[in-house]
Amino acid sequence: MSTTRTHTRNGTRARVTLGRAATVTALAAAGLLGAAGIASAHVTVHPESYAKGATDGVLTFRVPNEEDSASTTKVQVFLRTDHPVLGVLVHPQDGWTAKVTSTKLKTPVKTDDGTITDAVSEITWTGGKIGAGQFEDFDVAFGQLPDNTNQLMFKTLQTYSDGKVARWIEAPTGGEEPENPAPVLKLTAAGDENAAPTASKGDSDGASKSTAASSDSSDSTARGLGIAGLVVGVLGLAAAAFAIVRGRSAR
Repeated sequence: MSTTRTHTRNGTRARVTLGRAATVTALAAAGLLGAAGIASAHVTVHPESYAKGATDGVLTFRVPNEEDSASTTKVQVFLRTDHPVLGVLVHPQDGWTAKVTSTKLKTPVKTDDGTITDAVSEITWTGGKIGAGQFEDFDVAFGQLPDNTNQLMFKTLQTYSDGKVARWIEAPTGGEEPENPAPVLKLTAAGDENAAPTASKGDSDGASKSTAASSDSSDSTARGLGIAGLVVGVLGLAAAAFAIVRGRSAR
């Protein structure tokens, strides 16, 4: 009789141990996947890099909606004028109206086509809607990127239908991503293998492929984190099972 009771108690302990292990594993996996979702919730620019002084390319600003009960109704992207992006053109976006604001440059830029005295400083999209769990890509073509800086930061304001404004304006510090990071485009030396290929005049396919490649990279990262969570789960369950078998053998 006592042996039967002992086996029953051991079986109960085993089920409790296994249940706790499964719970911990599930929480760990959910945490990893949740972190992946949070990391991709801010506004980003694609591709992530271009060569300094690149000409005739396209930048895509990806705006995800991170609110469950409100829609994104306004997007404002600010362009630096101390290192201006020249020849900015906005691609028509279904349902959205774009307003382009230009500013006179303190230091005119000399180009092969003449001296440029003003450049776009702000682009505002209104009239459309990005619902919960959705995103929108806003394409902006440029004639020439600056060649005297290592990166361009595009501060962005995202306004929701409930009046909330997400301010993506913070610069990365010490290699760590801030809580509200602004989209940043890295500018690399000409010939750098990490630089995005420059699209030739009239060729939008090159820029589109670069954007797709960047998106695929982000998707691969998310999938990698998901697989890592599943691996952690399997290892946790295996460890729990091993502990149970070992305890029974000892007894």
